[in-house]
Amino acid sequence: MKIIVYEHVSGGGYAAKQISPSILSEGFGMLRKIVSDFKLAGHEVTVLLDQRLSNLTPPLNANCIVPVSNSEEPKKFLVSLAKNNDAIYVIAPETGKTLQSLVEIVEQTDKISLNCESSAIQKVADKTVLCEVLEKNCLATPKTMVFDINDNLSEIKCSIKSELTYPLVFKPVDGTSCCALSIVKQESQVNDAISKLKAESANQHFIVQEFIEGEAASVSLLCEKGEARAISLNQQNVEICTPDGISSYKGGVIPFDHRLKQGAFRVSEKAAECFPGLRGYVGVDLILSRDKPFVVDVNPRLTTSFVGLSQTAKFNVAEEIVKAVLKGNLHADSENNGYVYFSKYETCKPTNNAFQTIAQMKEVVSPPFPLSDSQKACALISAHGDSLENAKEKLEEAKKHVLSIISRGN
Repeated sequence: MKIIVYEHVSGGGYAAKQISPSILSEGFGMLRKIVSDFKLAGHEVTVLLDQRLSNLTPPLNANCIVPVSNSEEPKKFLVSLAKNNDAIYVIAPETGKTLQSLVEIVEQTDKISLNCESSAIQKVADKTVLCEVLEKNCLATPKTMVFDINDNLSEIKCSIKSELTYPLVFKPVDGTSCCALSIVKQESQVNDAISKLKAESANQHFIVQEFIEGEAASVSLLCEKGEARAISLNQQNVEICTPDGISSYKGGVIPFDHRLKQGAFRVSEKAAECFPGLRGYVGVDLILSRDKPFVVDVNPRLTTSFVGLSQTAKFNVAEEIVKAVLKGNLHADSENNGYVYFSKYETCKPTNNAFQTIAQMKEVVSPPFPLSDSQKACALISAHGDSLENAKEKLEEAKKHVLSIISRGN
């Protein structure tokens, strides 16, 4: 088929605007990997790419690259390019209904959408609705309360005190990754947590959840017609900070060898099956506590874990997305070929020559783009090994090599 792939951050959704180097590394990394996998499956791929990135000719094995200079252009390009293509795949955050609105545009064309249905995206993107549905289906989730950002502070504190016990997690009702997220260890930090939400989230509502002790993980699934199949358990390296810090997703390990793996698979499949409109690739975020997995979020889209999964899976995950959507076939194999350790690596802004050299490293999935409006850059590095220790060693070696190239400037 001829497939259009649009990744919102690197594809022009922030064209002419400042881009977070950290988020860019995840976005371009996912774009690069899925384009490569679609090509390996024999498809012809067209991508949209922020002109600032296309000018640097980054490694991207697409048949056609369409430069985007204005953030309003992607929606227009999706419609115009659809005429000469068969299918469209959108990678975007749920925040502010971005993913939902883009998929709605795709659904209005007469082409194949490889995404989850927009109606399902709407439901799972709202964490209030998500929690209600999961609870009705007897799935373990953190105790959750919903508040309006303009509610009286004293009343918020009083309500929390009557239902929950500190520490707690504060986050936007439609947040993606760790945006505006804080761990609040005592009542005196509530005001700062809400101020952070006001500054970083446009949504009027936010949620407060009990903090579950355990290990952060995710499950990658293939879904179609109310059925789900787990294909990978992934460890997440997440740093959750108090309101005065910046919570962040740093990377992960695939596969994650954990005693609760099969339980995590069952819970994630059941969570995804609560929303029949989910199809193709879906990610479920979990906390693996001492005795059971807790469902934290359902991501109706490609997740950063795909970067590692595409290297360890014994099958082409991108092609299985196509098969799930077009034929309703769900791949059930969860075996892995070795281990992948992937991590974001913040650097100073490299020279253009250093950027080109780093971009050719096989471990670098997303090179540290030297954007003019930032003195910082961020690479996404992914190392594959026959053991976890071996993968980690290769990752550290790659980081040292990247730093050496940037220090030399060539």
